[in-house]
Amino acid sequence: MEKTTTAPEFPRSVQWLNAPASSLHEQRGRVVALVFVNAGSAWSWQRLRDVAQLQKRYPGRLQPLAVHVPRFDCERDPQHVLSQLRRQGVAVPIAHDPDWHAWQRFGIDSWPTVLLIDADGQVRERVVGLDSMAELERPLAALCEDLPLATDDDARVMVETSPEPRLPLRFPSGIAATADRLFVADSGHHRILECNHGGRVLRQFGMGTADFIDGDLEQAAFRRPHGLSLVRDMLYVADTGNHALRRIMLRSGRVDTICGNGRAGEPVEGVVGNARDIALNQPQAVFATDSEVHLALAGDNRIWTYGLGRGELTCRAGSGQLDVRDGSGAMAAFAQPVALAAVQQMLYVCDAVGSAVRSLQLRNNVVQTLVGQGPWDFGTADGPRERALLQNPQAIALSPDSPLLWIADTGNGTLRTLRLGGGEVATVPLPRRLQGVSGLSIAAGAVWIAETDAHAVLRYDLASGELARVAIDE
Repeated sequence: MEKTTTAPEFPRSVQWLNAPASSLHEQRGRVVALVFVNAGSAWSWQRLRDVAQLQKRYPGRLQPLAVHVPRFDCERDPQHVLSQLRRQGVAVPIAHDPDWHAWQRFGIDSWPTVLLIDADGQVRERVVGLDSMAELERPLAALCEDLPLATDDDARVMVETSPEPRLPLRFPSGIAATADRLFVADSGHHRILECNHGGRVLRQFGMGTADFIDGDLEQAAFRRPHGLSLVRDMLYVADTGNHALRRIMLRSGRVDTICGNGRAGEPVEGVVGNARDIALNQPQAVFATDSEVHLALAGDNRIWTYGLGRGELTCRAGSGQLDVRDGSGAMAAFAQPVALAAVQQMLYVCDAVGSAVRSLQLRNNVVQTLVGQGPWDFGTADGPRERALLQNPQAIALSPDSPLLWIADTGNGTLRTLRLGGGEVATVPLPRRLQGVSGLSIAAGAVWIAETDAHAVLRYDLASGELARVAIDE
C-alpha cells in the first residue's frame, strides 16, 4: 500500500466491541491512527497506550481506532477479547476481525502496526512494531498541524458500550496465599488487598487511583499491578503499568520502589544506584527469595534477577526475540513470559504467547522447554509433556509438598497439572470453564485462583475438588 493510497473501508465482517459501528469515511476531517493489535500481545498493549497518550496531545484532531486480529482460538470470542484489552486500560474503539479480513484488506503482516490516515482519508504512514514514541509522533504531528484546534464537543471522551460491572474487584491478577492470608493484586482498581481466607479485606495498599507514588499504605499508588511474591514480611509487586518492581513492608505498610522509572524501556545490567534511573518493560511476574528477586518482563521477553545484597540487576536469559528457543543465557528465547515459580535452583517460566512452560537453571542459566511446541502451536492435548499442548497459559504455581506444577491454561479455560521429573500433563476436572485466569497460589490445602475476567477469586479444595468463590468484601 503506497503512502498516498486512499484507505479502504472496513469489511462488513468486523464487529465493534465497545463503541457504535464506525467507518473511516465518518472520520474525515481528522487524522486516524488505525492500530492493528492482538489482545494477548504485550507489544500491542504498549502501542495502544502510546496512541492513547498521543490522542491527549492532539484532542479532536486525532482519532485512534483499534482492529483486533486473533492469534489463538480463544481470541475469536469477542467478550474474551474485550476483557483482555480492558484489563490493560485500553479505552479506544475496538473492531474485532476474527477472520483476518481487515488484516488482509489493509495489507498488514505483523502486530502491532499503525496506519496514519490523514484528514482526507489517505494512508500517509505505516509504523510497524514498537518504534519510539518520537518516531510515531513525528509524522502524526505533521498531519495534525494544519487541522483546526478541537472544540469541546470534538474532544469529548468516548463512552464505552456495555461497560464492565461495578464489583469489589476489577480484573484481579496476581495472588499470594499463606496459611491464613490472601494477598490480591486488584489490578483494575490499582491496589493490593490483604484479606483473610473468607475474603474480608484487612488492609488496602495503594490509594486506588493509577499513579506512581511511594509512601505509607494510604498514600502510595500503583498502576495495574500484576504479579505478587511474598517472602517473610515483604511483599514484592510487579507493578506492570508503572514498569517497576515495588515492595510492600507488611509490618509498617510502607511501599517503596526497587527499580523502575514509570516508562517502558531497555533495562541495563549493573548496580542500581537510584531506583528511578532504571527502565523496565512491562514486568508481569515476580518471584522472590531472601537474597534475590526474579522478574519476568513481558515487553522484553527476558528473565532478570535483582540481587538484594548489592542491589544489582542481571539478565538471566532471553535474547529479546519473541520465540520458544532453548539454550543458555542470551541464546535462549522466550515468548512473553508472564508467570514464575521456583524450587531450589530451578525457576519455572510460563510463556503466554509460546503456549509453553519452560525451566531455567539458576546455576548456569540454561533454559529448557517442558511443555510447548512453538508460538503457533497450541491445543488441549494431555499426556506426555513432549506431546501435550496448552493455549495461552497465564499463571503457574508449585505444590509445596509434591513435584506438581499447576498451570492456568487460560486460553482453554482450564486448570492443568504437570508432574515434574518426566511426568505427564493432565486436565483437572472442574464444574465449569474458567474465565481469563491470570493468577494462582497454593496454600492451606487449596489452589487460590484469580479469575480475572470474572472479577473474582476462587478456591479449589485439593481434598474434595470443590470450586467455590471467595466473597471479597461482599
